[in-house]
This record gives sequence, C-alpha cells and structure tokens, in this order.
Amino acid sequence: MYLGVAGYSKAEIKKIDGATVKKWKEAGFSVLQLRVDDPLVVNDHDIARVKSLFSENGMVIGQTVGNYGGGLCSADENERSTAIKFVKRMVNVSRKLGSPNTYFRPGSMNKRGAWLPHPLNRSAAVFDRMVDSAKQICKVAENEGVPLSVEGGVVSPLYSPERVREFLDAVGSKLIGFNMDPVNFVSGIEDAYDTGALLARFYSVLDGRILGAHAKDFTLVDALLPHFEEEVIGAPKAMLDEVAFLKGMQKVCPKGHVFVEHYTDDVLPVAANGLRKAATTAAIKWDTV
Repeated sequence: MYLGVAGYSKAEIKKIDGATVKKWKEAGFSVLQLRVDDPLVVNDHDIARVKSLFSENGMVIGQTVGNYGGGLCSADENERSTAIKFVKRMVNVSRKLGSPNTYFRPGSMNKRGAWLPHPLNRSAAVFDRMVDSAKQICKVAENEGVPLSVEGGVVSPLYSPERVREFLDAVGSKLIGFNMDPVNFVSGIEDAYDTGALLARFYSVLDGRILGAHAKDFTLVDALLPHFEEEVIGAPKAMLDEVAFLKGMQKVCPKGHVFVEHYTDDVLPVAANGLRKAATTAAIKWDTV
C-alpha cells in the first residue's frame, strides 16, 4: 500500500506547484490526492504540467476529487444534471492524468452541505436518484477505464456497509467501488467501543470492491448525549483500531492508496506518524515509488 495526503487545498490542479509536491515527498508520502475546482477549464497544458511535477519529484498522482457539492442525489433535476456532467468530465480528466480513480460524493438533501444530515437522505427516492446518477457517469467511466470511488457516512444516503453494497450492486458496473473511510460510519456507542467489529463488517460485505482509503481517527466526547469528534491518529483518546484498519486494507487492497486527511499542515505529519506506528505494529511496510 502507498501512504498519501488528501484534502490539501494547495493540491488543486490549477494551483499546485513543485514546492507543494516536494514538501509532501520530503515528509515521507508517496501519493498526493489531486483536487479539481472545474474540470471544464482543465486543458492539456495543465495535464502535462501536473504530470511533470509529480514525475520530477518522484510522487504518484492519486485519486482526483471534484468540487461539485452534493447534487448527485438532488430532487432538482437541473442541479443533478449539472453534477452528473461535472463528474463525467472528472472521469475524462482523471484518465488523462493517469489517476487510479475519481471520487464519487453521494451528497445530501441538506442544502447547507454535502456531508450534513437530512431526514430524506435515507429515503428510497434519494437512493434511486443516486443510482441513476452513477449509472449515467459509469457509461463514461467504462469508456475511459477510470473507476468511481464511492464514499459514504452515517449522515449520508450511504450510511452503512450494507447500504453501500446495495448501492454498488444496484449500479451494476465493474467501474465503481468503495473508498474506505470507516470513521464516517461510526453511528453510536457500540461502534465507538468496538471499531474492530465495524471494520470487519466492511471487509466482509465489501470484499473485492474497495479501491483505496482515507485515514483519520475519532474520539467520544464526555457528554450526556453521544457526540463524536475527529481526533489525531495515534493520540491518547483516538478510538479507531488503526491496526485492524490497515491489516484489512492490506488484505483486500494491497496496492491501494491510503490518504491521511482532515488535518492542518502542522498536524498532518503527526497523524501520519500515528498511522506509521500502526503499520509497524501490523507488520506492514509501505510501498514506495
């Protein structure tokens, strides 16, 4: 497996520079997730420039992520159509870059954000619209040979390993898989205190469909009502079984990219070191370019 960085704002395809790529290479990473604000304005010069930057610095171009919000499940057909066209163009750009996959964000009916809860997110109508969106995009993905990497979370329409599997089966394409991000799926006290069981469900239900992973951690806040917050990997209060997480990934996706995400520049190396310690405990050696 390859250790990577995700969610880094300066890694937008039009803005990224050699200093950024070099910085993360020198920090011990092999892969960098590439963000795209608008694939329609990405030209061949941009593609060549980015490929050269990565090659010169010995880094791998990782997963691409488009800034298209949460419209793939929208009841507004204009909004949904716009999001579908955006992701189709992301597939085109990803193929030119040589990216292993492009990120598929399920979205939300909550207009305030694609990763915020809404009472309709678990409805059949939302699920059906999302399946239809994915089927349309998969036609392009199959032509280009670029997989879609679907993420989910307890507040989203894809709220459990089983629901993710139902979605993948309903879409019915070999060019769609799952982006493993278990922290997103911690739904209650039971999950928090037994993350090994949650991870086992993922690796059982989604065996053969996992394309890569995002790595972070979480903690349970002392309060009357259950409240979770993200935590630095390896911190004393961190609760995810990172060793089990990495062992499972090594088994089902041995050449996958594992991206450390959601940390500021100063904290990200600390979180990465926490993940490296877990890898050592798991007897896993990171692949290098």
